[in-house]
Amino acid sequence: GSMMYVDAVCKGIDDIPTVDADTRQLMLHKYETEGLERLCAELKLLDPEYYKIVDLKNPTRVVHALDICYMTGKTYTSFRTQQKKERPFRIIKIGLTRDREELYERINCRVDQMVEEGLVEEARMVYPHKSLNSLNTVGYKEIFKYLDGEWTLPFAIEKIKQNSRIYSRKQMTWFKRDEEIRWFHPEQEREILEYCHCSIKGV
Repeated sequence: GSMMYVDAVCKGIDDIPTVDADTRQLMLHKYETEGLERLCAELKLLDPEYYKIVDLKNPTRVVHALDICYMTGKTYTSFRTQQKKERPFRIIKIGLTRDREELYERINCRVDQMVEEGLVEEARMVYPHKSLNSLNTVGYKEIFKYLDGEWTLPFAIEKIKQNSRIYSRKQMTWFKRDEEIRWFHPEQEREILEYCHCSIKGV
């Protein structure tokens, strides 16, 4: 999630058309009746280039690409220019990082705090809508398993911690690919301010 927002601000967004309601309905109906595999096969025919790089296990991505193919008669790839747009501002990228042990300890404490502050009750309130993609997130999905009676609460909490740690590793791997990011420990406030000051002055 956050990675996409950073890219959108720094590189601009591809001008992909908005899908009309009829196409949306048709595709969702196809997905429900024919299944993901059939849609992937169709994507392979209509946009082989995107088929090669898309996560074929992610129905949202596959369905959206087919939406565009059907609606426009063009490939989804043709809209994904991936070109950096001209930005009317200077960009300074700063990454905050901690060593792994320190980070994991903070994640574990944060999860305990979320549970103390009512995560289970919050999940219970949205439980009727648990099939929504927007609720398929670390924190909710583990508590839903507890509410389903599949897991005990301590096990679900342990899984939230584990999945949060995995997510933080994935995020870090993604951000480390960006060579423009200068990394600091969150407590290096003076160094961060100095870096910003020098970057703005172009030193």
